[in-house]
Amino acid sequence: MNTISRIRFLNSYSDNRKSKDCTELNRSIKNPKWVQLLAFLVLLVGYVGVAQAQQQAKIPRIGFLGSTSFSGNPARREAFRQGLRELGYVEGKTIDVEWRFAEGKAERLPGLAAELVDRNI
Repeated sequence: MNTISRIRFLNSYSDNRKSKDCTELNRSIKNPKWVQLLAFLVLLVGYVGVAQAQQQAKIPRIGFLGSTSFSGNPARREAFRQGLRELGYVEGKTIDVEWRFAEGKAERLPGLAAELVDRNI
């Protein structure tokens, strides 16, 4: 084989291959819009699955029922919060606390307790 034949052969082979691949691809995909739509739907389903997997777990809620006012015994409230922190809970982030106080009126305690029960605490 002489040099011109080799160049011609390689040149024609690479040109034919590129055009042949593109032509075959265009023939196999009749409607590229459907392929795009299918790819979009696959991505959308994958995104929704990831979003659902990343939802945070439900934060537990507890109720605190006191006979005094909210400002009545701050040391007790802080001790309660400290105990939660020692157990690994952070109020407002990993646990919610529903505070109820009777303001020194014992007759209010049953109603406040029922309110906490109604809220499924």
